Amino acid sequence: MKRNIVIAVVTAAALVGGGTATALAVAGDDDDTTSVTRTDDDRDDAREDDRDDDRDGAAAPAAPGKVTAAEAIAAALDHTPGTAVSAELDDGSWEIDVLAEGDTWHTVRIAPDSGKVLGAQQDDEDDAAEVRAALKNAKVTAEQAARTAESKGTVVSVDLDDDGDDRGWETETRASGGDEREWKVDLKSATVTADRDDDSDDD
Repeated sequence: MKRNIVIAVVTAAALVGGGTATALAVAGDDDDTTSVTRTDDDRDDAREDDRDDDRDGAAAPAAPGKVTAAEAIAAALDHTPGTAVSAELDDGSWEIDVLAEGDTWHTVRIAPDSGKVLGAQQDDEDDAAEVRAALKNAKVTAEQAARTAESKGTVVSVDLDDDGDDRGWETETRASGGDEREWKVDLKSATVTADRDDDSDDD
């Protein structure tokens, strides 16, 4: 009996795909030949696809909006006249709470990149009397407070603190490095001071 073992190296696949391919041909007692071919190209392509998927799925850093808090408040008041009581950059848009005539509350959403109104809805709130009492002798609006606090960083929220004697506009700023700070803007003088609840040192 005659047994032949033939080992062939296939180079064509390596030249086409940049990988390697190896063929092993074994001849048994008969002349019939069985060959097994293994290529590395498919595995290389699969690994490359996985890397592409990982890159595509990675969350890209959110780009800062062009519209400031003060500009968002102004746009909201153009749409819904009244008194802006709070503004917050949340879920990809500015949300402005406006106390309108008749003590009705409205939430106006502003696009942070264009300043366009994305939507508005009426809310059910019952603290209109408290808010109007807190702002009765105020000289500084939410928009003015936001502009004043811009000296401390990018303003990401403005909210009226109407509790107790220490009333004012509570503002939150974000520095270029991502650090967030809280400030209090006086309702009459627009003086900016570090919020007492903020443990950080004042710059």
